[in-house]
Amino acid sequence: MNHGYKEPGLLRQAAREGRFKDATAGHAPGYLQGNLMIVPKAHAYDFLLFCQRNPKSCPLIEVLNPGQLEPGSAPGSNIATDIPGYRVYRNGELAQERDEVGSIWQDDFVSFVIGCSFSFEAAMLEAGIALRHVTLGRNVSMYRTNITCTPAGIFSGEMVVSMRPIKSSDVAKAVEISARFPIAHGIPVHIGNPKTIGIRDLAQPEYGDAVDILDDEVPMFWACGVTPQWVAQKSRLPFCITHAPGKMFVTDLKG
Repeated sequence: MNHGYKEPGLLRQAAREGRFKDATAGHAPGYLQGNLMIVPKAHAYDFLLFCQRNPKSCPLIEVLNPGQLEPGSAPGSNIATDIPGYRVYRNGELAQERDEVGSIWQDDFVSFVIGCSFSFEAAMLEAGIALRHVTLGRNVSMYRTNITCTPAGIFSGEMVVSMRPIKSSDVAKAVEISARFPIAHGIPVHIGNPKTIGIRDLAQPEYGDAVDILDDEVPMFWACGVTPQWVAQKSRLPFCITHAPGKMFVTDLKG
């Protein structure tokens, strides 16, 4: 994986031009990365309410006006083209994976940019905490859990979490660092035994890539912005567009 993108604008341009299609972890360090959820205006209020009721999973960075393509968090960008990968869901089923969604854009689409845990990874790396998915150039491991989200309108389902194996001696430091980033999911929702939160096998994530957990490491789990994708599936939402897991909208905002 190319880890050369230090500036968010250059990464967005590369994604727009189809030159960058990888996960965004490790890129544009220090800048807020965002998950994306695009819904028709008819479902936008329910989803806004879902985000407000589930701030750990869905910390809002920005909500765009219906039809708006240029986020205020990244002037000059285009929400429909500047992400390395998109997913289109219809009636709760994954219908398409796309490099852009500008060609299917509608004036009633409302875009939600939601904080991402990639945003605190630069601070962890600077503190000397190793992150194996970044070292290996992989997507972070993500899992569905038995943690129930607070429903809102049509939206209901369980939390998705991202997992990072952290050395036992670094667990407290990892909690302290992530606590500084409430817009990026904040402190972990669980540390230790994955079965407690309904994860059967860490070697088989529902999203992203599996990584090994060494003997001196503890799995740490953070709320994840892929939660809306799973909730949209569970709720049989008629239509929505999301980012592909691990492929974020990188803003110009400092984390």
